[in-house]
Amino acid sequence: MEIFAAKDISFTYPDRPEPALKEVNFSIEKGEFVLLCGASGSGKSTLLKLLKHDIAPHGYINGTLIFKGMELKQIAPFVRAKEIGIVFQNPENQIVMEKVIGELLFGLENVGYSTQEMRKKLAEMVHFFGLNHLLERNTNDLSGGEKQLLNLASVLLLDPEVLLLDEPTAQLDPIAAKELIYMLKRINDELGITIVIVEHRLEELFSIANKVIVLENGRLIMQDTPREIVLKLAKHTYLEKLLPSASLVYLHYENQYESANVPLSVKEAKQWLETKEIVETLPINRKAKEKQKLLELSKIDFQYNKQERLVLNNLHLSVYQGEWLAILGANGTGKTTLIKVISGIYRAQHGYLKYKGKKVKKVDSKIISYLPQNPALYFLRDTILEEYQYIAKQCKVKNAENRIQELVVKFQIDHLKHRHPQDLSGGEQQKAAMVGALITNPAILLVDEPTKGIDPHAKEQVADLLRSLKEEGLTIIMVTHDVEFAANYSTRCALLFQGEITVIEDTKKFFRQNAYYTTVMNRITRNTSAPPVVTLGETKFRWNVQKSY
Repeated sequence: MEIFAAKDISFTYPDRPEPALKEVNFSIEKGEFVLLCGASGSGKSTLLKLLKHDIAPHGYINGTLIFKGMELKQIAPFVRAKEIGIVFQNPENQIVMEKVIGELLFGLENVGYSTQEMRKKLAEMVHFFGLNHLLERNTNDLSGGEKQLLNLASVLLLDPEVLLLDEPTAQLDPIAAKELIYMLKRINDELGITIVIVEHRLEELFSIANKVIVLENGRLIMQDTPREIVLKLAKHTYLEKLLPSASLVYLHYENQYESANVPLSVKEAKQWLETKEIVETLPINRKAKEKQKLLELSKIDFQYNKQERLVLNNLHLSVYQGEWLAILGANGTGKTTLIKVISGIYRAQHGYLKYKGKKVKKVDSKIISYLPQNPALYFLRDTILEEYQYIAKQCKVKNAENRIQELVVKFQIDHLKHRHPQDLSGGEQQKAAMVGALITNPAILLVDEPTKGIDPHAKEQVADLLRSLKEEGLTIIMVTHDVEFAANYSTRCALLFQGEITVIEDTKKFFRQNAYYTTVMNRITRNTSAPPVVTLGETKFRWNVQKSY
């Protein structure tokens, strides 16, 4: 039975010459798990918001959206609110109450449930999600994963028939993200709720979804089962990067593709690997160059107030000249706090910093630049050029116009410099903010979640730019939840746990020894006859596939 349908949907934002969506047609059956994917700016989030009529963006729409046989806009607002639920990318944007129990009851109170009905539904949902220990907690004290689970439970209390999700894992650590995705699978399997999800993190979702819709430049170019989509995207140079590692390794080493044999999960990829005889090509051991210690943190303690626990506790960290250091850890472990202490935004209550062997209270702001998690927060002016000129003036940058022009050309955003920052895509905003951070020609760049909310192609562009800057001598300290990005590009990785750096190692060694906080390719090749690798790129110079059994 069809639950949602789009018929020739086109949508144009005000003052935009090009439509964001162009004659989109699709049909979604009741109980399906639908993955909506595509490059940044392809129209995914716009389409998802149009399905939730009451938060639809302002603009010009043509065509018809059908929900359960009726035109969506003709359905009563109360029915739409109850039967079509949505979970946003940023969990904090959806929470309105101070206490967890108040947040869970908020929607039920607004649609008029009696006290007895609310108690019954609340007890059932709390047990289903295992939220009993959180009921009396303040919502501000929850981790990112807990906040997103709270949002999900709050929406499900209204018994929706369709659940829409807009990049719900974007701000979650790898383990919390996986838990959320498998909770969605359970909801779909056990409750039969139709799920439509927009995501850039696709490693787990291809094996769970039963339909994939692909958008490109506002047009729906494909809709099919996940395995068929893999074979279709294999011929698409740009969008092939959306595919999970399990499928990409198959496509790289198989001569003939069969839909039924395409692996979508770690388990299926392991089974496929066992059909191959793979000989290891020994890597060339290059002698590591000795590097100078650039920055040192010792005995660092930090807490937001005296009544709360220490966020950073007797922390030690050394950073070397010209390295790309990735700092990983679960939500709420203090990663962002740590780089804010390094940048001087926060001041540690105990401990000291050394820069080039000398103790300093704070590293000079011209030496160190900080790029926040949300690049949109970086901009205060009407155009990005005005922002750059303001930064240059405040920091007294010599030859500022030449420096700005050099950077916008290098980052390929010269054509965007007269645009408003909020009119840029996620990837464009990230590059524009990075240019602003580099105007002062710093020695150290601190970046917080540089890949959040951007597609694989934009990630590659960001990585190439950061790598070229590193080769020019820039030292990069990056906080990230993106394990695959860190594994492919960073030189060392550190794990932050309970306010301390528990381990810091060469990137490949770091991920190879981890069982859970690691890459998909490492999980695929562990305990198989294939030589173990951390990234797909590593297979290209370490594997020599002889034959199939």
